[in-house]
Amino acid sequence: MSNLPVPPSRRTFLKLGGAVGASLALSGFRPFTAQAAPARPATADLVGEPAATTLWYPAPAAEDHIIEQGLPIGNGRIGGLVGGDPAADFVYLTDASVWTGTLNDTLDDQGQFPYERVEFGTFGLLAKVRLKIPGHTGVSGYRRALDLSNGLVTATYGVGGVKYRREVFASHPDDVVVIRLSQQGGGSYTGSVTLEGTRGETATGGDGVVSLGGKFDNGLKYAAVVTAASRGGRVAVNGTEVTFTGCAEVVIVVCGGTNYVPDAARDYLDAGADPSTVAAGKAKASAAASGTALLATHVRDYRRLYERMTVDLGRSPDSRRALDSWSRLTARHNDPATPDPELEASYLQFGRYLVITGSRDSLPISLQGLWLSNNTPDWMSDYHTDINIQMNYWLPDRAGLSSSFAALADYCLAQLPSWSDTTQRLFNDPRNRFRNSSGKIAGWAVAFSTNIYGGSGWWWHPGGNAWLCNNLWDHYAFTQDRAYLARIYPLLKGACEFWESRLIEMTVDGKLVLVDDADWSPEHGPQDAKGNTYSQEIVHNLFGHYREATELLGRDRAYGKTISGLQARLHLPTVSPVTGWLQEWLSPDNLGETAHRHLSPLIGFFPGDRITTDTAPPELLDGVRNLLIARGMDSFGWGCAWRSSCWARLKDADRAYELLLTVLRPSVNNGNGTAANFFDMYSQGSYTIFQIDANLGAPTAMLEMLLYSRPGVIELLPALPSAWADSGRVTGIGARGGFEVDLEWRGGKVTRATVRSVGGTETELRAGSWRRTIKLRPHESVTVSPH
Repeated sequence: MSNLPVPPSRRTFLKLGGAVGASLALSGFRPFTAQAAPARPATADLVGEPAATTLWYPAPAAEDHIIEQGLPIGNGRIGGLVGGDPAADFVYLTDASVWTGTLNDTLDDQGQFPYERVEFGTFGLLAKVRLKIPGHTGVSGYRRALDLSNGLVTATYGVGGVKYRREVFASHPDDVVVIRLSQQGGGSYTGSVTLEGTRGETATGGDGVVSLGGKFDNGLKYAAVVTAASRGGRVAVNGTEVTFTGCAEVVIVVCGGTNYVPDAARDYLDAGADPSTVAAGKAKASAAASGTALLATHVRDYRRLYERMTVDLGRSPDSRRALDSWSRLTARHNDPATPDPELEASYLQFGRYLVITGSRDSLPISLQGLWLSNNTPDWMSDYHTDINIQMNYWLPDRAGLSSSFAALADYCLAQLPSWSDTTQRLFNDPRNRFRNSSGKIAGWAVAFSTNIYGGSGWWWHPGGNAWLCNNLWDHYAFTQDRAYLARIYPLLKGACEFWESRLIEMTVDGKLVLVDDADWSPEHGPQDAKGNTYSQEIVHNLFGHYREATELLGRDRAYGKTISGLQARLHLPTVSPVTGWLQEWLSPDNLGETAHRHLSPLIGFFPGDRITTDTAPPELLDGVRNLLIARGMDSFGWGCAWRSSCWARLKDADRAYELLLTVLRPSVNNGNGTAANFFDMYSQGSYTIFQIDANLGAPTAMLEMLLYSRPGVIELLPALPSAWADSGRVTGIGARGGFEVDLEWRGGKVTRATVRSVGGTETELRAGSWRRTIKLRPHESVTVSPH
């Protein structure tokens, strides 16, 4: 391979002081190292049928359509797509840190970052697992399912009067993938399991495991191992296969990892680590436990998170409940007059499942999360900083999964030394059309794409730092966790320092104001516009959040006042007299695409809070509404999800729900929509790709229809669709200000609500015209019945 390591002379990081190091030491990032075996419950306390929420299918996934049909598993670090064929199964295995590439800090002739698979790099597969059971052909009663309630993929079928069951899951406590083969009726298993490399690696067998691995030219080592244990029969390693013969039950354990570490001072690599040894140790330790014990450990851990939220949007017709998941999606689309609220509830829970399985103790969720079909994913499956990674992290706090947000904060802190160094060396390169015309530079910035080695790709994105910080701040708004706020403080301050050096004075409408320097409104329009609405809004939010952080933490109060003064001088957008929309640029004319996929000028409305239905002048809200109407009701999945959240904030339930149904339309003929496995498919014309942001953004919009929280206010059922109006109950919705809410309704009206404090003390609770001020001590709750 041609990925060359970055010379040490190019990795001269700025000294950022002890705050960043302390933040990383306190982080939840779990490197791939040996660990003690977890405590195990005696039995697996599974949610049984019909109570379990499942996606199910009457046939295995076709391997050439694995991205649309394979069922996902994951533990936040390891991921897999499972096929489910009784005789020839497969798991496409990933580790979040299997990344080629480097710091990528040599600019091209336009002062931008190369964006390709060599220096920037790409996310890729770890290995493929092949399971062969030759006798299991011609099966009867086949059913494949993703069990969202228990966090596992199952396949059940009959052969010769024996009922066989396959369970596949990625255990977070054991840090392994488990394939458990069991049966009822006196049958047995005879077959083999192998590892298949995706880069020409050769598997080897010995010491009870089969393993493969390699090393990229950037120094990243990676490895995968597989072993097995059985009840009855015989298990052996024969050459490059693990074989099992005449076994009543087989437990196959797969593990793998890399030598990646989230430490810029070590070039993000632990040169002395041996991933193969660590993986073999974890696999053998897990194989020594019974299949029941491994499953019980996993289910207890998974359900602890999953059950933090319950979702009941109403009962679906029996005719829909009888359908498999793909047929059900198709029926909902073809018969829009017949609601299917249970289908939509399962879509929300599927989004939560992807958060739990994709974001724990490791790297954050990228464009495709942990689920790939090859080593050449579109856009390298990177971290896009102008909506995609932010949308991925709108859901956790709203959906009872606040702990899953840590992966984003840990990533940003780990990258900060590299981002700061690269910014201060390269941002003001004379070739960079986005450089600061003042010649000043401070703090940190990113490009539109980032990798895991501190590297950036594509163009510089001046607003990216502010948007990341606003996402990070929102987690504080939900949790009121001051220790967390102290951790992210260096990111907030560094972004403010960057913008202090970047803003320029300009006279707008006869007033001397501060505006963004030459910039772009992602991802359309002029590339040299000053004062575009996207940047003005996002920096306004950043400055306000930073000033509040200085007061809460008692740090840098003088600088906080300086930033507050800059915030007061920012130009803020108006409504165009030409279009009637909230202006996207300083010009009243539309300088871009009317129906563009991005809603960049509305960032102050959603996810921001500067423009709210409570306080904004009517003409400004009309401008927001008119821009949304102009953008239209169709786009890529993530575009529809963003629009849906905006319509929910405008309390337009019909439009918000219509956009949700657009996300849920079946993806056929390479079109946008939802695949059979519920992955959101992004049309590229002649083919489609999986992009996870809509899978997380659309559930966010659903929760925004049920609850709208902003500073000092929690509003219940602001945009309840008629399809859910008869009756429903949702528990565990996160609300900004430090609260959680359980909510019940009937006939479109709130009948009961419980508000719990997770750190908040006071808010106004609203339901229609009903209002009440709630005052609580931390961890107290109150139940009300609005009427």
